[in-house]
Amino acid sequence: MDKKPLDNGQNRAAQGEAGLHTNFKENMTYGEYLHLDKLLTAQDGLTDHHDEPLFIMIHQVSELWMKLILHELRAAIKNIENDDLQPAFKQLARVSKIQTQIIQGWDVLSTLTPAEYMEFRSSLGNASGFQSYQYRMIEFALGYKTKHVLKIYEKDEELLNTLTDAFHQPGLYDVAIRKLARAGLPIDEEILLRDVSAPYEPNASVLEAWKTVYRDVDQYWELYQLAEKLVDIEDWLQQWRFRHMKTVERIIGFKTGTGGSSGVHYLKRVLDQYFFPELWTLRTEI
Repeated sequence: MDKKPLDNGQNRAAQGEAGLHTNFKENMTYGEYLHLDKLLTAQDGLTDHHDEPLFIMIHQVSELWMKLILHELRAAIKNIENDDLQPAFKQLARVSKIQTQIIQGWDVLSTLTPAEYMEFRSSLGNASGFQSYQYRMIEFALGYKTKHVLKIYEKDEELLNTLTDAFHQPGLYDVAIRKLARAGLPIDEEILLRDVSAPYEPNASVLEAWKTVYRDVDQYWELYQLAEKLVDIEDWLQQWRFRHMKTVERIIGFKTGTGGSSGVHYLKRVLDQYFFPELWTLRTEI
């Protein structure tokens, strides 16, 4: 007796769609639009270990999300510079939602046990997430600049040039502070004219400006919204860093990272870094 394929309801529904397109000899398909031939064959591991695809795909998905974060941050920075805050709010809110997705990725990776990871970890050589250039560009876009990290990318001149250019561009916090000044709030000139490639240092005039915004929300409603969007992004980024640190500790303990970093010790230190320091200080002072 011939066996018929199970009908799960979807088949019946599709058969009832008279206008359903099934001939793609001359038309673009879903797979072609998404370049699935490239995307789904980019998980070539270095071993035959069952869990290596998990390790690769979690990091690849994170890189795709980071690409979208950068797309949204660049647009938001441009809109803030042009005093067009409403679209920037939407873009920054989307960044926060993307961050939640990346955080959940660590929950999946944490199903990898120490015994399993040790079976293929040595094949990674010195490759490490520490070298993620998109993560560095996100740090640059948020205003955290450390010049020594550029040395990591000297192997690829084109990439190094891209990173160097991003390194010298104003970050999200720089354009937010300039927006405070354009709104009539007094900001020290040294901050408005500062070298944006240098690490940002907290400034009393910036703190007072944000405190004014929070004390008179009605008058500075858009600036208040902007501030809270920035806090959302930093909050989620710190949660991402924390989940990263705990996942690493869970899988390799306090071993040195494959890229040569101190591993968990390094990841714990970066939890103390602030991107928008005055927005956190004012919570104690208002």
